[in-house]
Amino acid sequence: MSGLVHLYCGDGKGKTTAAMGLALRALGAGLRVTIVQFLKDGQSAELAPLRALGAAVYAGEPGMKFVFQMTEAEKAAARAEQNALLRAALAEPCDLLVLDEACAAAALGMVEEPLLKTAVLDRPAGREVCLTGRDPAPWLTAAADYITEMQCVRHPYDRGVPARRGIEF
Repeated sequence: MSGLVHLYCGDGKGKTTAAMGLALRALGAGLRVTIVQFLKDGQSAELAPLRALGAAVYAGEPGMKFVFQMTEAEKAAARAEQNALLRAALAEPCDLLVLDEACAAAALGMVEEPLLKTAVLDRPAGREVCLTGRDPAPWLTAAADYITEMQCVRHPYDRGVPARRGIEF
């Protein structure tokens, strides 16, 4: 199997959902799956069942702030944590590596770009890599074999409906 790069991007809902669906499909086929969730607090409802099915999951700690709410010291600590999560994930043998919100982490400087490039461009033969997020860097779009753009036409958040557990997270 030759490993390809999947990119789920855009301003619409469904990027993470699609990536986790791919992870579920891979697990169902007996493939080894590793997931890194950048800039998230590890509380998304899909993580527990994916772990139960054998996925290795790396995510932030509960209570993690949005980057725009962080002080410079908090950003530095979060950046170090995000890099450590990715390094740990890269040490895992896997057939599918999901890098959820990698585009945002890269754009915000919350993950070292050379480390992210290693994960994508220097992946072992046969490893699929799936990245999600808004506004991917040009090198990511150039590297992608699949690019699926989610477009927001309407979203309940615009009407004041907050994110709901089990649907948005």
